[in-house]
Amino acid sequence: MRSQKKTILLAAPRGFCAGVERAIEIVETALQKFGSPVYVRHEIVHNKFVVNKLAEKGAIFVDELDEVPEGATVIFSAHGVAKSVKEHAIRENMIAIDATCPLVTKVHNEASRHHRKGKHTLLIGHAGHPEVEGTMGQVPDGVMSLIETAEQALNVQPPVSSDQLAFATQTTLSVDDTSEIISILQHRFPEITGPSGEDICYATTNRQNAVKKLAPQAEYFIIVGADNSSNSKRLVEVALNFGAGDAVLIPDASTLNLDKLRNVSVIGISSGASVPDILVDEVIQKLQNEFDTIIKTEGSAREDMVFNLPPLLKKR
Repeated sequence: MRSQKKTILLAAPRGFCAGVERAIEIVETALQKFGSPVYVRHEIVHNKFVVNKLAEKGAIFVDELDEVPEGATVIFSAHGVAKSVKEHAIRENMIAIDATCPLVTKVHNEASRHHRKGKHTLLIGHAGHPEVEGTMGQVPDGVMSLIETAEQALNVQPPVSSDQLAFATQTTLSVDDTSEIISILQHRFPEITGPSGEDICYATTNRQNAVKKLAPQAEYFIIVGADNSSNSKRLVEVALNFGAGDAVLIPDASTLNLDKLRNVSVIGISSGASVPDILVDEVIQKLQNEFDTIIKTEGSAREDMVFNLPPLLKKR
């Protein structure tokens, strides 16, 4: 017997961003142009479903370039890589294709520019994330420090004066947490140099804002995304911080616990920027198979950004 009718609030925008779409298209186009195998360093984006689909088409995912034969075609993931990785590819005569999101490349360029000016950069981000490793790898050791929390921002003791300091951020952080850290740094170091525009990408901001609007209405918020996806994990935090009764991160419908939803009337759903629509559709279908549902799509931010392919893959 079905329980009470449930309202599903579907956040918009959600799912793929322009950088993810570009990265996937780069792998698919490289396979068409060069044939299989095409090697990809790390997951092209943080989503197992996407990675497995590309593997079925002939992509081979590796942890490091040591696993790639000399002269082979290799693609760098959307999260970006250190300069040393690109130099390794050149030494091994690899056909290297950079799928780094252009918004991440912007942060790389900022870091390099600050270094050329003799500044020490405070990078706001999460230790161990590929994007952070790639950004810190744009400059020599010791000229960039990582700030993960507001507490660290309060206590950091940079090796240079305020007028020789700069800051940059990972593109997939919590907008609110990052704003707090930046405020602390600007208060402590009034002459610190910031980016010319926001480092946090438009897609991260739009998805967080959509969840913020729905969270107060949702008794339970489902975020579809990988557990190693920074932007997906931030959506769970945003949902909880802005009033959702509970929130969960799931990779796909198979891990959705329906028992937790039997006494819930309003369910919010969103997804990270690396999540294809089919995974969200399957979650909705699972809910519809079990409960009477009404679906309402909520949100207004329109996304029409498109990033070009690298010159090597452009059609002549």
